[in-house]
Amino acid sequence: MKKKILGYSSLVLITGFLFWYFFIALKPVEIPQKEIVNSYRYPPIQTESVELKELHPNSFEITFRSFDGSIVNGQITYPENDEAKHPVVVGVSAMGRNYHRWWVESFKGRPTVTNVNKVGEAALESGYAVVAIDARYHGSRKDPDRTLRSIMNDLHFFGDKSVYEEMIVNTVKDYRVLLDWLESQDGIDSRNIVMAGYSMGGQVALLTASVDDRVNGVVSIVPPYLDDKVALVAPKNVVSLLDSAQVLLITSDDDENASEEENLSLFNEIATTRKEHQIFEGSHILPARYVESVREWLVDASRDRQIND
Repeated sequence: MKKKILGYSSLVLITGFLFWYFFIALKPVEIPQKEIVNSYRYPPIQTESVELKELHPNSFEITFRSFDGSIVNGQITYPENDEAKHPVVVGVSAMGRNYHRWWVESFKGRPTVTNVNKVGEAALESGYAVVAIDARYHGSRKDPDRTLRSIMNDLHFFGDKSVYEEMIVNTVKDYRVLLDWLESQDGIDSRNIVMAGYSMGGQVALLTASVDDRVNGVVSIVPPYLDDKVALVAPKNVVSLLDSAQVLLITSDDDENASEEENLSLFNEIATTRKEHQIFEGSHILPARYVESVREWLVDASRDRQIND
């Protein structure tokens, strides 16, 4: 009797899994690259409406309305030197992390395990301004009725990718609006803009640079590898447009979000010859020493652009 019950339970589980796989789970859908690029278009706004609030010398809180009227919050910090125009690192945080992470070792008692605060420090010490904003559904833009967990559960378990893709696409558009503002700032060298991001931030950095040629440098740190189940927000589908930017891809050899083969495949799809791939031992949370590699790359990238100018 016990064996019959176990057998029946197994049959139910298998049947349930097959039903989920064939009728609910996401399936790969190829989308033409032109259509993907068009999804990241946005209407221009008046960048004069950006509000700045001084936090301390050289550092300001940023508030602006994005292309769809939503409020975006962030911060910009300038290096303490007398340069008339500064190159800039545009930081993009990992999923679940707010823009403050680029400046603080911990936030609300939770450490910045990604060490992007140290990347921010390295950028400032190397003469870059640092700016970051909150992604959609993150930080000051959280929606209690639409948590990140619910968004990811819909994606992975219920075959609904709509809110996840909307989150990523609109975050890229928000960063493009930020680029509009940066172009208008006297203290920013708009010919020297680097997008840097960790995990989801690395994904957003690659997507933004691929669809917006004002970004001429990318530091993508452990981006997740995404296939055509979410083709609209998969970097692999647009990085062939990165034909002139300098790119640093940093990955690990044991990342639960991207295998070594997938990381190599993504790197090979990046069109520019001015690219570098560094692999660290570890998991999705890299050892802190990766920051020195970013520092060295930022210094070299800035020097190279000065020579080319």
